[in-house]
Amino acid sequence: MTSLSLKSAGLGELGERTLRKVRRRVMPLIVLLYFVAYLDRNNVGFAKLTMSEDIGLNAAAYGLGAGIFFLGYALLEVPSNAGMYRFGARKWLARILITWGIFATAMCLVNGETTYYIIRFLLGAAEAGFFPAILFYLTLWFPAAQRVTVLGIFILAQPISNALGAPVSGLLLQMDGIMGLQGWQWLYIIEGIPAIILGLLTPILMTDRPRDAKWLNPDEREWLATTMDKELAVKSGSGSHNFLSGLKDKRTLTYSALYFGLVCGIYGLGLWMPTIVAALGKFSTAQVGFIVLIPYSVAAVFVYFWSKRADKTGKRAWHSAVSMVLAGMGLLAAGYMLPVNPILALIALTAAAMGIYGAIAPFLSMPSAALTGAAAASGLALINSLGNLGGFVAPYAVGLLNDATGNNQSGLLFLSFCLCVTAVATYLYARKRPEGDAALDPAVAAAAAVTSDSQAPAKIS
Repeated sequence: MTSLSLKSAGLGELGERTLRKVRRRVMPLIVLLYFVAYLDRNNVGFAKLTMSEDIGLNAAAYGLGAGIFFLGYALLEVPSNAGMYRFGARKWLARILITWGIFATAMCLVNGETTYYIIRFLLGAAEAGFFPAILFYLTLWFPAAQRVTVLGIFILAQPISNALGAPVSGLLLQMDGIMGLQGWQWLYIIEGIPAIILGLLTPILMTDRPRDAKWLNPDEREWLATTMDKELAVKSGSGSHNFLSGLKDKRTLTYSALYFGLVCGIYGLGLWMPTIVAALGKFSTAQVGFIVLIPYSVAAVFVYFWSKRADKTGKRAWHSAVSMVLAGMGLLAAGYMLPVNPILALIALTAAAMGIYGAIAPFLSMPSAALTGAAAASGLALINSLGNLGGFVAPYAVGLLNDATGNNQSGLLFLSFCLCVTAVATYLYARKRPEGDAALDPAVAAAAAVTSDSQAPAKIS
C-alpha cells in the first residue's frame, strides 16, 4: 500500500472535517507569527544598504553581526524549548514574542560595531525556542501523514515575509530625517512593534492541546485527541521518548549536521540578497525592494506545490535533496551570471530561492516524524539550535569572501557547495529510513488504522 493510499484511507468525513477546522484555526496565527519572526531577523539585510555607511560597517563586520544572532539563538534554544514544554505553548510563545519585539525595536539604537553585535546577539537569545516550539506544537495537532503539507504552509511564511517585507523595507529606508531618525532606524521600529502586539494577543488566540479545543465539536475534539494519543503510543513503543533521550538520540545529531548545511543556504542568501540585487544595477532602495520581491514570490508558490507533492508521495528525503540541488545549481549559475547578465542572474537567484525554501518542509518533517513526545521537544530544539549555527557561519563567510574578492561571486559559490553536499548527504542518510520515506514507516499504517477505527461512534464516546 502506498503512503498516499494510507493517508487518504484513514481520515473519513469526521477526520477531514476536524483537520479542516484545525487548519483554519491554528495555521493563520502560526504563519503570521513566523512571518513577523522572519521579518525581524532578516530586515538587517535591507537596513545594511544605508546603515553600514552611517555606523561604519564593512562587509565582514555586517556578516558577523548578521550571523551572531544565531549564537544567542543556539545557546538558549534547548532551555527555551524546555520552558515551552513545561509552561505550554501559549504562555511561552507570548514571552518569546514580547522579548524579541523589544530587542528588534532596540536595533534602532545601534551606533557602531559593538552595539550592533550586542543587540543582534540579544535578539537571537530572545527569539530562541520559537521555531522548534512551533514545530513541536504542530506535532500535537496534525497526524504525521498530513504534516509535510502543514509544514509547507508554515514555511510559506519565510518567502512571503521576504517578498512582502522587501518593498516595505525598501520604502521605509526612505524615511530619513523624520523626527530626527534615519530610515534604517524607522525600519527597525516599525517592523519590531508587531511582535510585541502579537505577544500580548497570543495567550488569547492560541490553544495548547486538542483536548482544550472548545472551538471543536465534542466528537471532533475526541477524534483528534484519540488519534494523536494513539499515534504517539505507537511510536513511543519503539524506545525512550523523555526529554533527555531526544538530546542523546543519534538521529538528532545527524539531522542537526544536515540542517546546518541547509541553513547555510537559507541565511547566506536571505541576509545578502538585497546587497546582491543592489549590485545588479543602479537602483534606489525602494527599487531593490521590489526586485527582491520577485524571487521570493515565485519561491512561495513553489513551496506550496512541492510540500503537497512530498506529502502525497511520502518521499521526504528525495524531495528535500532534489530541492537543495536546485538551490545549489541556482546559486552556482547566479555566481557566474552576476558580472555577465543581470536578468539571467535574477532568474538563477529565483531558482535558488525556490530550491532553498522548497527543501525546508520535507526536511523538517523527517525529524518531526522520527521523534515524539518530550523527546521531540528537546530533539527538535537541538536540531534547530545546532543547525542554525549555519546562520552564523554562512553570512560571516560570505562577508569575508566579498571583502577579499570585491564581488559576490565567491560567496555564492560557497553557498552552492554547502547545499549540494548537504543534498547528497541527506538523501544517502534518509532515503531508506521510515521518516525519509513514509511507505517504510509502520506508524503510518498504524495511524491510518487508528483514524479509521476511531470514526465509529461507539469508539469515540
